[in-house]
Amino acid sequence: MIKFFPDTTFDQLEFTKIKNILQGYCTTEYAKNKIADLRVHTRKDFIETALQQTNEFKNLSLQAQYFPNDFSLNLSKEIKLLSIDGATLREEELMHIKLLTNNAANIFRWFDTERKQAYAYLHKIIEGSYYEKNIILLIEAVLDDYGAVKDNASEDLFIIRNKLYRKRNELRRMFEKVLQKLSKAGYSADIEESFSNGRRVVAVFSEHKRKVKGILHGESDTRKTAFIEPEETIELNNEIYLLEGEERKEILKILKTLTVSLKPFAPLIQSYLIIAGEFDFIKAKSKLALSYQGNMPNLTDKAYINIKEAYHPLLYLYNKNNHKKTTPLNLKLDEKNRILIISGPNAGGKTVTMKTIGLLQLMLQSGLLVPVHPTSEMGIFKQIFIHIGDTQSIEFELSTYSSHLLAMKHFIEMANGKTLFFIDELGSGSDPVLGGAFAEVILEELCKKHAMGIVTTHYLNLKVMANHTKGIINGAMAFDEKNLKPMYVLTIGKPGSSYTFAIAQRIGLSPHLISKAKALVDDNHFKLDNLLNNTEKNLHALYVEKKQLQLLLKSNEKLKKEMEQVINKEKHNQQIELLKNQNKISEERIVYLKEMERKLKQIVLDWKKNEDKNEVIKNLNNLLFKKKEQTVVNKLAKKTNQTFKEIQNVLEVGKLVKLKKNYQVGVLKEIRGKRGIVQIGQLPINVELTDLVTVEKIDTNYK
Repeated sequence: MIKFFPDTTFDQLEFTKIKNILQGYCTTEYAKNKIADLRVHTRKDFIETALQQTNEFKNLSLQAQYFPNDFSLNLSKEIKLLSIDGATLREEELMHIKLLTNNAANIFRWFDTERKQAYAYLHKIIEGSYYEKNIILLIEAVLDDYGAVKDNASEDLFIIRNKLYRKRNELRRMFEKVLQKLSKAGYSADIEESFSNGRRVVAVFSEHKRKVKGILHGESDTRKTAFIEPEETIELNNEIYLLEGEERKEILKILKTLTVSLKPFAPLIQSYLIIAGEFDFIKAKSKLALSYQGNMPNLTDKAYINIKEAYHPLLYLYNKNNHKKTTPLNLKLDEKNRILIISGPNAGGKTVTMKTIGLLQLMLQSGLLVPVHPTSEMGIFKQIFIHIGDTQSIEFELSTYSSHLLAMKHFIEMANGKTLFFIDELGSGSDPVLGGAFAEVILEELCKKHAMGIVTTHYLNLKVMANHTKGIINGAMAFDEKNLKPMYVLTIGKPGSSYTFAIAQRIGLSPHLISKAKALVDDNHFKLDNLLNNTEKNLHALYVEKKQLQLLLKSNEKLKKEMEQVINKEKHNQQIELLKNQNKISEERIVYLKEMERKLKQIVLDWKKNEDKNEVIKNLNNLLFKKKEQTVVNKLAKKTNQTFKEIQNVLEVGKLVKLKKNYQVGVLKEIRGKRGIVQIGQLPINVELTDLVTVEKIDTNYK
């Protein structure tokens, strides 16, 4: 188990608030109790299993998948009764056990072969248990769907209920006769009949009660109506009353027998209740994670912190509800840099940063997903020490500083390489010089113990110490000096200024008083703080420029993608245009071949009919061997010849040329030996120079 100091660590790091929110997502008493006693583990296998289970359920929620765990009743009492000799469960309690068993059956069925592999960690919850259908069969043999004992639950009950049925029918008929008689006589009141002590009675006007024979059971509050059991139905009522008593005894006997039959299954039913509670607990954790964008970081079994884009979950939820942005935190602590000293102005976010790390570590080791980037890496600690705020003790007459030193004594004595500590305003509450000296000694001891932690301070000597002490690093909370607003950004590697004089100047304090205060400060001390101030300004300027550069890079990346899309679209259009032209040429070629086929058939017919064969041969010769001298008449040729005319010029780059084979016109872009590159539309084509002829556009306005 993890060790804490002090006992109020959960409250100081606000882990108690997280637990309260988590309980609000639970529906079972089991899950609520588990959260109340939530353990912070130190074993990696326990932590990893809990995190993986929550992460798998979170993925189910994100995929809108239904998980069949709908049971929320607390059956601890009923299950305990099953183990007690002579105990009898009532119908309602038995129906609850049936519902619980059905819930377990649905869960077992949900984990088919595929889901067992996909959600291996969730499946661990039901390992070691199994579905026993006999529990349902035993209950259903006795109770119907509404929880009533069935007539055939036993032979005796069947006989008793048959008798009851006949007697009640007989009573009903007899009672109707009595009512008709009293109604005709004008004795019966408006309500006519009622029940008293389980016996059927008739309502008559009080002034006629002596005229009706039977047993008087009482009168109304107004004394105007009397309730009488008619003489004719007394015997039947007595018989029914006795039969109902026998029925109750037989039902009790049946339920007792059923309870005894279920007794061997008590441990299994208990496991079903635990399964329902565990899944409710995991579901609550996943809902909590989704509320603050929780993720599972990489887990390592050593003292290590490397968080990226981390948030304080409570601050994130508060800002989310108020439509505000939360600034993320990035921090790395390892063997080389174990202790971080955070400096900067008050209300700049130092304590919040420290609490964020502490709270996230508690949440992680208790199996809760944390609001960090999933590539973050977090280790495991066996001790967490915290000292935040004024811990003055009136009871033990300890001053603030005495209490502070007492806490530091515990830190130094108990710290080791698996300790994570947090100290707010180390050395405060005493003389700055003496307190600062003690603070240095404390940090040196903690560093020697290889403890890992975060310290906030305003002491300059601690800032200087961090620069020359191995294992200790400086950190600063960024501050907008111009607007006097904290930026809540942690910068690692340099100390921060307290902005004491800058803040005083900005709020309008008298320059005379500020100058007088500066004169009282040690010159080196003032120079160092001023240097830190200027350094932070420069870093802030660099931070702003970096942000602007990142925005420009994102914008350029977006433009690059858009340009690639445009180019790809243009290439696609060119390919479509090329295919269109090719199809057009193919169609014209088909027309030409069909015309050629028709003419050849005609020549064959002429050969058969004409006696002058020389004429036919001449026509065939003209058709086959003189086509180069003729212009092939087709749509493309006509269109080209109407728009362009051939000119007897030498082929030159930049001139309009026509392809002899397909009559397409383009610009000669390049001559490569015996071939040329012709640009037709957006498409360059490589053709032989002999297939090209120079053309010029015909002036249509001339005509």
